[in-house]
Parts: sequence; structure tokens; C-alpha cells
Amino acid sequence: MKLQFKIALIVGALALAAVPAAALAAQPAEPGNGNGQAQGPEYNPNPPTPGPGAGLPEKAKAYGRYCQGESKKHVKGEKGTAFSRCVTAMAKAATDSSLTPKQACKALSKKHVKGEKGTPYSRCVVAAAKLRSQQV
Repeated sequence: MKLQFKIALIVGALALAAVPAAALAAQPAEPGNGNGQAQGPEYNPNPPTPGPGAGLPEKAKAYGRYCQGESKKHVKGEKGTAFSRCVTAMAKAATDSSLTPKQACKALSKKHVKGEKGTPYSRCVVAAAKLRSQQV
């Protein structure tokens, strides 16, 4: 009697273990509604970069790392900040392949500030060249 009880116990345990495995095998391989279409949002790893006409927050997120050293303080009499002018130049360089980095950065100042490396114009040209090399 003890042997029959042990066999029944083992068979019952194997049956319980097989039920979840069979349930997992019956699920579709791809998530969705069964016909191959996903139900969630589509992931796009390379979002399009904003152009020069986009707002500053969008451009700053996309090109701000190239202009990190520029001042974000507004100077009276100048249009925008040095950072915003740099970001706009980066957007021009990224979206218009016919412009050279020099042409894209022509709006920036060529005056040297004591204690800084290069001019805002020269830093912009270098950053635009880096941006172009990373886009390819």
C-alpha cells in the first residue's frame, strides 16, 4: 500500500508540473493580437533631429551637448544667448548638408574672450564638424 501511495504522489506532482509548461507553450511568440500586429507604441531608436525653426527646448535637448561651454546669460542688445545661437547653428549644420560648418556658425562672435579657449565662432565650427562626423 505504501508503494502505491508513493507512485500516485509522484504521478500527481508530475501532472501539476506539466500544466504550467503546457500553458506557456500555447502562448504566441510575438506580443499582440495574434495576427502579428503589436498593440503597444512603436519604438523608434533614432528620433528625427529638430531643424533650425524648432523651439529652443527641442533643439537644446538634441544639440545642447555640443554647446555646453556657451553662456546662457542674455546680454542686452544681442539676439538670444550665446547658447541659443550655438544650438541654432548646430541645428542648421545638422539639417542642411549643403552648409559647411563655417557657414552654419557665421552668426556667432569672432571676438576672443580672455581666459577662454578660442572664440564662440571657432568652438561652434569644431562642434559642427563633430556633429557632421557623428551623423555619417
